[in-house]
Amino acid sequence: MKNYLILPAVLFSVAMGYSQKNKNAYELASPNGQNKIKFELVKNAPKYAVSHGKTEVITPSEMGFLLKGNEDLSSNFEIKGAKTSSFDETWEQVWGEKKNIRNNYNQLVVDLQQKTGNKRKLQIQFRAFDDGVAFRYVYPKQNVKDSIFIMDEKTTFNLKEDGKAWWIPANRENRDEYLFKDAPVSTLDTVLTPLTIESKSGLALSFHEANLIDFASMTLVNNRGTELKSDLVPWPDGVKVRVKDTFTSSWRTIQIGENPGELITSYLVLNLNEPNKLKNTNSYFKPYKYLGIWWGMHIGKYTFWESDKQGATTKNAEAYIDFTAKEGFNHLLIEGWNKGWTPGWYENRMHMFSFTKSADNFDLEKVVEYGKKKNIELIGYHETGSNLINYLKEVDEGFALYKKLGIHTVKIGHVGSKLNMKQMHFGQFGVNYFRYILEKAAQYDLAVLYHESIKDTGERRTFPNMVSREAARGQEYNAWSEGNPPNHLSIIPFTRLLSGPMDFTPGIFDVEVKQGYPGKRIQGTVGQQLALYVVLYSPIQMLADLPENYEGKPALQFLKDVPTDWEDTKIVEGKIGEYITTARKDRNSADWYLGTLTNEKPRNVEVSLSFLDPNATYEAQIYVDAEGTDQTHNPEAVAISKKTVKASDKLQLKLGGAGGGAVRFKKL
Repeated sequence: MKNYLILPAVLFSVAMGYSQKNKNAYELASPNGQNKIKFELVKNAPKYAVSHGKTEVITPSEMGFLLKGNEDLSSNFEIKGAKTSSFDETWEQVWGEKKNIRNNYNQLVVDLQQKTGNKRKLQIQFRAFDDGVAFRYVYPKQNVKDSIFIMDEKTTFNLKEDGKAWWIPANRENRDEYLFKDAPVSTLDTVLTPLTIESKSGLALSFHEANLIDFASMTLVNNRGTELKSDLVPWPDGVKVRVKDTFTSSWRTIQIGENPGELITSYLVLNLNEPNKLKNTNSYFKPYKYLGIWWGMHIGKYTFWESDKQGATTKNAEAYIDFTAKEGFNHLLIEGWNKGWTPGWYENRMHMFSFTKSADNFDLEKVVEYGKKKNIELIGYHETGSNLINYLKEVDEGFALYKKLGIHTVKIGHVGSKLNMKQMHFGQFGVNYFRYILEKAAQYDLAVLYHESIKDTGERRTFPNMVSREAARGQEYNAWSEGNPPNHLSIIPFTRLLSGPMDFTPGIFDVEVKQGYPGKRIQGTVGQQLALYVVLYSPIQMLADLPENYEGKPALQFLKDVPTDWEDTKIVEGKIGEYITTARKDRNSADWYLGTLTNEKPRNVEVSLSFLDPNATYEAQIYVDAEGTDQTHNPEAVAISKKTVKASDKLQLKLGGAGGGAVRFKKL
């Protein structure tokens, strides 16, 4: 049910979260009154400030842009009008971590015009939610008839106080596959968003953006002290954004929580995107789990290319299909199926792949038909090598082939420091490319899984065929690098995962990677791997290990049971970089699932089961680190037990160092 309320200026009232301080100052409050945005023209320059209760979060901060020719679009303004409105709806996700999401905010729209020169107009839209605030810029069509070149965005976020930030660098050459570090805000350089901060006042904050369309991605640079500034990712010539006649920036978002867990259950970024534009997604995509000819290549058992160790062969594919069907799963990813894979391909600038021709020893049509007999659908794979000139020539033909064969998901990779050797992944060119491919995929009834992509800004609400993406440092780094340290998994739920689903590829049972490269392994236990299916959200989850490592393992039952589509999500407890406990309710049954994991320190976890139905009894099916297990002592041992519980109970779980556990609560 939707409820719109738009009031004329004479009826502005504090009751709806709005007040006018003077002719140049306005204040907007969230529906519960906790979050407030103050807007003011100070010496004809727009500034805003944010508070939460009695706590100042952002002190007066700059707004606006610098245009080509050193034209300043951040000063010399007067207010031409202001209006407010309220909005309250509850909408249903096609799939997601929460089925029904409330979108409730108060809005202030301020129309500005410069007094002299070109007398350019600029509209600033503010929204105040109970879980944070957001604003964006709209440059409307006006009398100035030239193209618009944005050279810089002058928006700042002047934090009232310092705090601990969890950050990764905005190294535009290598996307965002870094380990998160923590440091005071005052010591940061240039960082990617989402940027998570625990302020000295105790608030948890996340700075990000929403609904990024035809604009450059925002990174944040430390200006001075605790002032962060928007730093748009540029084109090769230094221009940040180039448009004609008009532009609308992405929303600059500040999520605010009393504790870090509240950031995870904030849906502010999703709410700032447009409603679903695809009405038929359910006809070709429903959340699922999948296996793949994938991990074997990363650990060196197989190769991506044609060789005596070639992974993508018809013979291997049929064996994987047999195993996938035997264990009750329905999807299989096969990487390296197509022509173009060669040793060192990723070092070859503008490498050429085919997206329709099968590699030697692999027959795509034959494998698809074999899969259909076993009720197994293939997941398509397109590695572009960031050579988009080649990819865009073939993408329609490649997508059409998948549609013809009944393939409904495509994983698209973009390995390479720059797109087409010159464009930043996060720049306006990349933003437009990733949106273009997403919309084109929808025309062919294809769900998309992006790797080496730009960050998520909530577009899955508008295009629910955008099902997951990498956009972070995932499991593969454990196969061939120094690996992910144990605390990585207790950081990314509070940072990267705030932007949207992640294809981390969990489920490694051979955590010591006995068939892999010497000295490479998972820095954690099998119990921790099980926990990831609940802690890290994605509507598609991989069982990433080799089939032989699942054979005869009782813990595989949890991976068979755990769903990937949820009615509700609760963060039971968590501390960034130390531990997290997450509970989720299955959308298609009365069951709840729980995942808990810790960093390198062993931990005794006491879980209140108050999230369960108070009028029901459940069988808790518990999978947790066995006694004496940690990342270096018998890390594959999982203790499996059952007990009857109810909502008034507390569950005790003992986690080893870098360990974890998972629980299914089956309603009796």
